[in-house]
Amino acid sequence: MAATAVNSGRELSHRQILHLLSGLLLGLFLALLDQSVISTSIRTIANDFHGYALQAWVTTAYLATSTITTPLYGKLSDIYGRKPLFMFAISVFMLGSLLCSFSTSMYQLAAFRAVQGIGAGGLASLTLTILGDLVAPRQRARYQGYFLAVYTGSGLFGPVVGGLFSGTRSIAGITGWRWVFLVNVPLGLVSLLVVWRVLRLRSVRRADVRIDWPGGLLLAVGLVPLLVVADQGRTWGWGAPDSVLCYCTGSGGLLVFVLVEKAMGEHAFVPLRIFSDARFSQGLGLAVVLGATQLGVITLLPQYFQVVLGLTPTVAGLLLLPTLLGTVVGSVVSAQIVSRTGTYRTHTIVGAVVFVTGVFLLQFLHTDSALPGTSVLTLFVGLGLGAFNQPLNLVMQNILPGSDMGVSTAAVTFFRQIGSTLGVALFLTLLFSFAAPDIAAELRVAGGQHVPDVGSLVADTSVLDRLPAATAGPVRHGFADSMDTVFLCMSALALVGLILQLFWKPVSLGARAGRREGSTG
Repeated sequence: MAATAVNSGRELSHRQILHLLSGLLLGLFLALLDQSVISTSIRTIANDFHGYALQAWVTTAYLATSTITTPLYGKLSDIYGRKPLFMFAISVFMLGSLLCSFSTSMYQLAAFRAVQGIGAGGLASLTLTILGDLVAPRQRARYQGYFLAVYTGSGLFGPVVGGLFSGTRSIAGITGWRWVFLVNVPLGLVSLLVVWRVLRLRSVRRADVRIDWPGGLLLAVGLVPLLVVADQGRTWGWGAPDSVLCYCTGSGGLLVFVLVEKAMGEHAFVPLRIFSDARFSQGLGLAVVLGATQLGVITLLPQYFQVVLGLTPTVAGLLLLPTLLGTVVGSVVSAQIVSRTGTYRTHTIVGAVVFVTGVFLLQFLHTDSALPGTSVLTLFVGLGLGAFNQPLNLVMQNILPGSDMGVSTAAVTFFRQIGSTLGVALFLTLLFSFAAPDIAAELRVAGGQHVPDVGSLVADTSVLDRLPAATAGPVRHGFADSMDTVFLCMSALALVGLILQLFWKPVSLGARAGRREGSTG
């Protein structure tokens, strides 16, 4: 593999870009995979450590640090260069993964997951930023389809991979679930080697730049309590003292953060001037909606397959493949249209309409829905999502000046992650709020069947496998009814995204790359 020529001034070939992307996308895939891989393995891990009640902290620790560090990496990479920051991020991620594999308690695992998240925040934002530096916007769309495929594929394959590892007692003498984290180390080394060999970026430290460490700290103070309550509020109660404390701490931290960022001006980690552009602010709103609805679909569909249809986690993951296929096809077709025509608006709106319609139709899935028809519907949802989602980063990178490439890309990633976090918390809260009364109603219709503790059944659906068929059937119907309501709410949120897209003023896509820091050779 040839080394990169610095400042050669020539355009990159398709082969050279693919060499570079192979390393970047592998690192991105690992970071995103660890957001979802824990979902099917956490129960096994928690039982091993006798800490089932503490499992939410393992998820929150990773999500909090990765979300908070995303904009920080964007700002720092604008100062110090992309390559050093990316290599730092993948190294920290590998270190955190290795530590996780040696955890001996849930508290240790949560702390080490936080270390993982610090690295993951950089991998999630710097990959798109590097592509934006080196490739012209119209041609960039051709490659951003790969990024979207990684985003979606990691969410779909994560539960399958987690289920396979955690379902194996031992691999090479090591407990199966520990491979969920340990496998990141060799794959991370491959990503690190590829980026080190292929990418040569000129990094110039600017002496006149102040680093906004107070802003970064206040961002953590503002966001961590809100992320914690989004994850724990369902258990604590949304009006409980712990929840109220999180609301007050988070809102107060964010208020002071805004004041500090205003005082820091151009040196702020998140310069407030980026929000003065109405088009950029609209795009950030769209990023929140897309993050919430995309992860919402990926989270709820496995619940439907497992709880309503009674399938295993591995089979449920495999049944998500039509959604993955649709998303990849939709994003690739969208990228080709943008690359060849330089326009994105028409097919993006069509994709949004398809996505909204598909999510709306998901509310009609029930206990007797045929799997072939369900697969066609989820394929339809994926096609719409791919076309709707693909141009977002591309358009946002063309609104602000090229010197803000890191800040703009990190802002989109940051708001998408915020949308994902809050959206999933909202949808799961709605699901569990509706489930108990819907189950009770179905049991009454079925003839007065009674389950001693419906609340505990909702919290631990494995009980379904031990119930008699006459009782399990109405319970599954009740779960299906509650999921239908959640899918209806999700389609309403997706409709908001369509409206934002319709009123989003078109952006002209340039024909030349942004800041050129290097090239491959």
